[in-house]
Amino acid sequence: MKISRSFLLLFILLPVVLPAQNGFLPYHEKSRLFPASPGALQFGLYGYDNPALLTYARTANLMVSWTDPTGSAEYRRLGIFYAGQEFALGIHNESVDDFSASELYFASAFGSKEFSVGYRFSSVYGDREDMNRRNNYALGALIRPVRYASLGLIWNTTFMPHGSEGVVDLGIRPFGDELVTLFADYAIVSGQQWQDGRWSAGAVVEPLPGLRVAGRYFDTDAFSAAVQISLGTMGYTEQVNSDNGSDRVYNTHSIRIGTRDRSFLPDLIPGPKYVKYDMKKPIKYQKFRWFDNSRTLLEILQQIEAAKRDPAVKGLALNLSGMSVGKEFLWEIREKLKDFQSSGKKVVVYIDRGGISAYHLASVADKIVMDPLGTITLEGFLLGRMYVKGTLEKLGIGFEEWRFLKYKSANETFSRSDMSDADREQLQAIVDDYYRLAKNDICEGRGIEPSRFDSLVNNTMIFLSRAALEFGLVDTLGRWDAVDSVITTLEGKKARLIQPGSIADTRELPDHHWGSKPKIAIIYALGVCDMDVGIAARKLVKDVENVTNDGSVKAVVLRVDSPGGDALASDIIAEAIKKCGEKKPVIVSQGSVAASGGYWLSMYGDTIIAAPTTITGSIGVIGGWFYNLDLKESLGMSTDFVKRGEHADLGFGLFGMLPDRNLTRAEHARMKGIILDLYKEFVAKVAEGRGRTAEGIDSIAQGRIWSGYDGLDNGLVDLLGGLTTAVDVAKQRAGFEPGDEVGIVEYPVPGLFDLSKLLGGLVGSGTVFNRDIEKKIEFLKFMLRYNGVPMPMLPASLIDLKYWPLMGN
Repeated sequence: MKISRSFLLLFILLPVVLPAQNGFLPYHEKSRLFPASPGALQFGLYGYDNPALLTYARTANLMVSWTDPTGSAEYRRLGIFYAGQEFALGIHNESVDDFSASELYFASAFGSKEFSVGYRFSSVYGDREDMNRRNNYALGALIRPVRYASLGLIWNTTFMPHGSEGVVDLGIRPFGDELVTLFADYAIVSGQQWQDGRWSAGAVVEPLPGLRVAGRYFDTDAFSAAVQISLGTMGYTEQVNSDNGSDRVYNTHSIRIGTRDRSFLPDLIPGPKYVKYDMKKPIKYQKFRWFDNSRTLLEILQQIEAAKRDPAVKGLALNLSGMSVGKEFLWEIREKLKDFQSSGKKVVVYIDRGGISAYHLASVADKIVMDPLGTITLEGFLLGRMYVKGTLEKLGIGFEEWRFLKYKSANETFSRSDMSDADREQLQAIVDDYYRLAKNDICEGRGIEPSRFDSLVNNTMIFLSRAALEFGLVDTLGRWDAVDSVITTLEGKKARLIQPGSIADTRELPDHHWGSKPKIAIIYALGVCDMDVGIAARKLVKDVENVTNDGSVKAVVLRVDSPGGDALASDIIAEAIKKCGEKKPVIVSQGSVAASGGYWLSMYGDTIIAAPTTITGSIGVIGGWFYNLDLKESLGMSTDFVKRGEHADLGFGLFGMLPDRNLTRAEHARMKGIILDLYKEFVAKVAEGRGRTAEGIDSIAQGRIWSGYDGLDNGLVDLLGGLTTAVDVAKQRAGFEPGDEVGIVEYPVPGLFDLSKLLGGLVGSGTVFNRDIEKKIEFLKFMLRYNGVPMPMLPASLIDLKYWPLMGN
């Protein structure tokens, strides 16, 4: 949003530095290229009329319109209009006999579907000297408070005397949908009397999906009639314009390509369709609106659901080559694929190389195609950590672990040389549940006996293609192009592979519903718990408060993927969620990690939903203290100080990061009391949120981590499921019926583009390796920043930094 406003400011200032001349193309003259008022039909002229309409343009669209006269005069227009996500650009050329002028424009918009604002800047170039460099710009607003009405406001100007025009554009949908749209508009130029302003009125009727008939009458006795036919991602409009009651008639032709539209015509290419997915593309929680080719988890899950509803789609084909996705995301996608298959549709998977997690996903398929030179590894699962106590000692750095709860093992990495019994106990339980889930699903999907699966893991492990075929792990061998023949065999006829964007889902079309639908808000709390990085509680709390006070948001899904961190940051968000829950349902969806401070974020949810592999719980607090043993002296450095206050020197030391000394016995006792007091408060809050006693929570706390499976058994989790499960539960709790249309809004609002990635590419960084190293460095900096601070925090060994959004995503 901030970047959009910056773009808006930039283009407001552009005309100031360019010479402007009087005059602009009046609003009603543009009607020769469009059969209705801009707010009455789709996106209008893609920002050339009312730029505020661009808030409804979510994907790329291109429209070409031109007129040819059937009367005596040589009067022609040509428009090429392109719209992307909240921006547009284009050119409009006008030719009359021996005169020609072209107008180039850029437009941008921001806002919501209830209220949006847009800006357009254009420059005119013509054959005549007085037409060159004539700069115009416009402000537009679009107000759609309900699904039945649309109000557009436009101000065109050159900032010259008598060089402005005001326009009001009204649309009415009597039935609240696209079946019938009535419209009227009024335009007045500066210097005119109100009664001299121009107006038009008309209607657009859509008797069949994508077939539209429009008629428009002008106060000058001019009239236009148009027919628009949509072919899905393409469309054609034929418009006839009479000129002020004379015999001069103009035909306007328009071709559109881009956003999928409703269509009453069957697919022009016969045969079944399979949606293909390249799983190599990154999958994240949120992506930037521009220049980001990754996909989001919600986007994929919604596309699979849309494919299930689309009668023309008979199956999905997944290419797992190069896939790098965490196991929790894979489980959610696998569950959605199972639901897709429940409708009788098929799933085909291609795999070349993959471990047990990748094969776990592949095993859902009706048919698995494996590369002839591929490899499948059923290695099992492992959780472990590296211990650096000896390394720290060699460096001359001391570390004291403040651990007063049995299972709170976050600092064992620094304090021990091997795994404690308590940590081994809880990690083994997690690994056993990872294995249990994969084993059950693979055996069910491939018809393998459980004992045989154990043997494959323990005795064979690595499978080349022919061995995988022999053991029944795959169905056929071939490259990705062999998937076509497998699908032909499944369907009995050749199928066409299409992109996910070609799935027909009329419920998602931008003009289907004016204004905003009742909404479910998804709030992402991702990364370490901190005030300014990770979940960024200082900013995130404002999103929670806004959603709480937004009457159009009927329920909230809080997606938590966090190992904890700062108790203050966790509690600020938890308290905001608690207040939100007093006004509307709040459903918590836990991702790969939602433990310690991550569970603190979750505890006030009406319902907590986790995946079987989610690491949850870890209700506890831990601390630790790095200090100088002899590193300072070995470097030939020394420190000195004066102080007032017995403990003023506690954090003083090398580079302001490594304290000179350890805690005294009295200081240690005080820190122990603080940690245990904070633990008691944590337990009491969880007990309140879960409707349990503090004693009951303490019995499953003590810092113990649990899988989603165990969390369901001990009451820390209410339901096993993923993000779409949480959305479905939120809809139910908000009182929606299964067929009700509900909008999804996501917070925090993503930025326009990733500037850091762009700059990283310019300096040669940005590789996967560099990003992984950066994540590890960020985590280390985070731990050093909180040296000596008691925290509800998981050990780094339980965070797969390769897949996990350490500092938010």
